[in-house]
Amino acid sequence: MMNLMHWRLLVAVADHGSITAAAERVGMTQSAASQAMAGMEAALGAQLFTRAPRNTLPTALGLSVIEQARVMLNALQTIRSTVNQARPMLRGSLRIASFPKVLAKFLTPQLQRFAQLYPGIEVTSLEVTDNEVNTLLDAGLIDLGVVLNPAPERNASFLGRDLWLAVLPTNHPLAQRPAGASVSLEELFQQPFVLATGGCTANARSLGAEAGLALRDIRVQVREWSSAFSLVREGVGVTLVPEMTLPIQRLGLRVMPLTVPVQREFALVATPQRSPSSSARALLQMLAE
Repeated sequence: MMNLMHWRLLVAVADHGSITAAAERVGMTQSAASQAMAGMEAALGAQLFTRAPRNTLPTALGLSVIEQARVMLNALQTIRSTVNQARPMLRGSLRIASFPKVLAKFLTPQLQRFAQLYPGIEVTSLEVTDNEVNTLLDAGLIDLGVVLNPAPERNASFLGRDLWLAVLPTNHPLAQRPAGASVSLEELFQQPFVLATGGCTANARSLGAEAGLALRDIRVQVREWSSAFSLVREGVGVTLVPEMTLPIQRLGLRVMPLTVPVQREFALVATPQRSPSSSARALLQMLAE
């Protein structure tokens, strides 16, 4: 079944000429966007784009469909603007904290849409670590925070999920496995390792601890995902990263799924210090829709 996110993705692919760039624009992972596009074409029974190594271009039929999608999305925006003009403008402020990758790849596009729906609400976004998100929430210094793998009792509003993936130098013995092959967490943890944290407590070390495994040979620990990819390219070691952190340029890298998939979820959680404000409720309702 196709929804508004599919049509926004369709238009974004046409505008950017790339599924990867379009995925970032609408707040999806590259693999989810590829699956969504394939699902749309299957549902419509027609090819809308031709895929080339460097770009994705609409077919003749795709151009017609995209034109109609723009008309539909513009009409929806007109309806929303009409409704907003007819009702009193909701005014207020909203403070949100998130770790950078989720803020950039998922939350920012949603906040741009929120600003169109509620221009009277001033939104302040903070880029912090996952530990800092919880500290700010507990102190009541923010209205909403993005939390990793939230406990059920936190009444979280689900945002999305992604997989943890192994990244190895292309000349590594494990990287010589055929396309589509996987690597187990156990054998990955036996290798010289680049431990990347992204400033989060959920990382390869914590995942290993949950599985009863330990990293045998940590060659270097870095905060930035980009630093980890550079070190892997240089052959310093292998690493384990969330899917949404993968670089667009993967020359010298082999990305492999884990034999037993491990995923992380992220969700918006309100501060426990007070009931959600009208501004916070408006954002949560928009995301739920």
